Amino acid sequence: MKKLLLLAFWGICLPVSVWAQANKIDESALALANPSSLNSMGLRYLNGTNTKQDYDMAVVYFRVAANKGYATAQNNLGYCYSKGWGVTQNYAEAVKWYRKAAEQGDKTAQYSLAGCYGTGNGVTQDYAEAAKWYMKSAEQGYASAQTILGMYYANGLGVTKNAAEAVKWYKKAAEQGEETAQAELGGCYCLGIGVTKDWVEGVKWLKKAAEKENVDGMSMLGNAYYLGEGVTQDYAEAVKWFKKAAEQGEVGAQAMLGICYYNGQGVTKNTQEGIRLIKDAASKGFEAAKQKLKELNISE
Repeated sequence: MKKLLLLAFWGICLPVSVWAQANKIDESALALANPSSLNSMGLRYLNGTNTKQDYDMAVVYFRVAANKGYATAQNNLGYCYSKGWGVTQNYAEAVKWYRKAAEQGDKTAQYSLAGCYGTGNGVTQDYAEAAKWYMKSAEQGYASAQTILGMYYANGLGVTKNAAEAVKWYKKAAEQGEETAQAELGGCYCLGIGVTKDWVEGVKWLKKAAEKENVDGMSMLGNAYYLGEGVTQDYAEAVKWFKKAAEQGEVGAQAMLGICYYNGQGVTKNTQEGIRLIKDAASKGFEAAKQKLKELNISE
């Protein structure tokens, strides 16, 4: 008699031989399985949770569940196609599965499908269509979608440009702890874009983003300390945040750090290091750095 592997949480028995032949599985043998359990097994293999990581096996489970109409698995299968995990990378196939899940109201799939339309991966680039799906996801409270929808409104991508609407969506995402939204919201308050200018409120959000090492948040927080806006002026604190942002490649922070070194603000004066940093930022196309070099009568 064949040995049986009892899969109690599915309520069915499957032969061990199913897992033979190079650890492959007969998808038809899973036809009676609960799709939620299938998706969970797929995630175990995808992430290597309490088992050896195996993308091929993950795709098998996701596909069976996806073909049964389970939206979460459809999204996961789409993600595997987008990454080339367990299958040949195929953005069009990813879009196909994202769409199936998105049309069932899966907010993660709506976000993923929007991203495909925004980048033109697997589908013709269409910002209006991207905005539509970001909106559907954002309305369900998906923070990443809320953030990008805010950016779409800020830049007029697929929607009429509307700074106040951008702030609205940034705030929703920021309140959920989304660091990019916190940085963007902080910037809007500091500059008075889409909202009454309020440096104190702006700095509050920039600090939240900076503490998560968001590069824009760190750079803008450094500016706030340098200018003494929304906080007590503190060059040393400004240098601290400029350094952190510059280490991540933020050219604006790099230029400001150069100015601090050049002037000896918050750091021991080092003219040579200051010029080096400003020149490097200028070489990366940062216009303010180029202008500063002109002011100092230093060639690029």
